[in-house]
Amino acid sequence: MAEKLKIKGGIPLKGEVSISGAKNAVLKLMAAALLAKGESKIYNVPELTDVTIMLNVIEQLGAKTSYDKESKSVTIDASDITNITAKYELVSQMRASFIVLGALVTRCKEAIVALPGGCAIGERRVDFHIKGLEALGAKIKIENGYVHAKASRLVGTDIYLDIPSVGATENLMLAAVLAEGSTRIQNAAQEPEIIDLANFLNTMGADVSGAGTSEIVINGVKINDLHPIEYTTIPDRIEAGTYMSAIIATKGKGIIRNVFPNHLTFFNSKLIKMGASIKLIEPTAIEVCCKSKLNAINVVTQPYPGFPTDLQSLAMAMLSTANGVSIITESLYENRFMQVPELRKMGADIHQERNHALVKGVKKLTGANLKASDLRAGASLVIAALMAEGCSNIENLHHIDRGYELLVPKLKALGADIERYTEKESQTTLTQQVKGNMNESQV
Repeated sequence: MAEKLKIKGGIPLKGEVSISGAKNAVLKLMAAALLAKGESKIYNVPELTDVTIMLNVIEQLGAKTSYDKESKSVTIDASDITNITAKYELVSQMRASFIVLGALVTRCKEAIVALPGGCAIGERRVDFHIKGLEALGAKIKIENGYVHAKASRLVGTDIYLDIPSVGATENLMLAAVLAEGSTRIQNAAQEPEIIDLANFLNTMGADVSGAGTSEIVINGVKINDLHPIEYTTIPDRIEAGTYMSAIIATKGKGIIRNVFPNHLTFFNSKLIKMGASIKLIEPTAIEVCCKSKLNAINVVTQPYPGFPTDLQSLAMAMLSTANGVSIITESLYENRFMQVPELRKMGADIHQERNHALVKGVKKLTGANLKASDLRAGASLVIAALMAEGCSNIENLHHIDRGYELLVPKLKALGADIERYTEKESQTTLTQQVKGNMNESQV
């Protein structure tokens, strides 16, 4: 039976919430662990379906893995890589698993990896990954939905990315770690997850510099220079932004713990322009609140450190009841407005034309039956449901489950009226209600 979320909105969220490890960082660290022979351990790993898929991909390659719920850690023993093929059945479920291509081709000299899947937010080609690997000396063939890369040796070179692609930057960093000589990636992505990957690799014995800037230099080392490590990943800035949005959107007050505030600088500045208060109370804790109706603002998504595309849909939900008219421009993915029809069901006044959305603030949203179309669009519906008058039901939870650990318990701890239920439970309850009503009428 499909599960749904039932949310009764209109309750200001209050309390504290602790942010989990960054999904978009930890998946890449798991791939990086394949480079060193031996057993690496990664802490602060969220219990998410994407993590499970990545563990399955890595096990398929011959490495041994385990996940410890108590310590929130993943152990990866990459002493032996016995298989160079990452199959379609797994890679198609999650785009991030394509990152094993760079690690495999540099360690095993050959890799066969299915073309990736993931959220249907728009075309996300892998050209930059392929061209970069070819520049390093790999021979690439794409056949039957698989990328087949072979390289008896990779040699460092200068690689210029036409756009600062996060995935391509990470894949090429992994491939270059064991390449001969020096590789320079220009116009590299600058996200905190890139820095986390570089820190992981350097702790392992690699020589990576410049991460967090537009130019990353990787001096190749020998495989025996690398060693397994224990490492703690960074907090998830997108999850942090989601709970900040939920508290602000409901005019509540709360403390977000285990967060790196500097990872959200641009997002925070926009929240403040909307009328929210954001106060740093500890190096890794912030207090957020909002007492009045939000102000309309304009948003343009950009690569880091600009406004994150992953938080665009949440901003749209918040702005749907703001004072005035906001303009949101999605500059990165062409299908990233899929929350718009669902928000309209709730009474939102949103006009979309190509990659622009005109959001005219309405007095209130009202509860509705909603469908999540992708991970962040699903999160925006949760925010909207928390804001709305009345009850909302959200289905297609598998999208939301990919990125939010313990969503329901965390929101309940903040005072939200939210529950997860199956269709069967709902039908049983409805039947009981009908019977109860019949009995009352018979009396």
